[in-house]
Amino acid sequence: MSDPRVFFAAERTLLAWIRTGLTIMGFGFVVARFGLFLGLLAAQRMPSTAPVASAPHFSSGIGIALVLLGAVSMIVAAIQHRRFVLSLPIDDLPPMHNRAFPVVLALILGSLGLMLAVYLAV
Repeated sequence: MSDPRVFFAAERTLLAWIRTGLTIMGFGFVVARFGLFLGLLAAQRMPSTAPVASAPHFSSGIGIALVLLGAVSMIVAAIQHRRFVLSLPIDDLPPMHNRAFPVVLALILGSLGLMLAVYLAV
């Protein structure tokens, strides 16, 4: 007797990890750009002194770390999901369902997150 609920539960878990990774990446982007906002505020308060553009901000490093954490969590979740689906009996897999789409989506979003981290670092 097949039970596709196991597969769909695993897929919901993967999609929850994708949602969590996107949230962490979005928060990391906001934190990384918060340092730029603080620099603009400082420039408005003291217009006579030029703001130092190359000064590293603590928020930028934290933001990049959060973006990396979100991207890596999505990639690891996709790999774990794929391994779990391969371990299921063939009867538990729905025949007319595209099993590759959520994994590909997680890998693409994770890769874009890695590119965003590189963009923020440069």
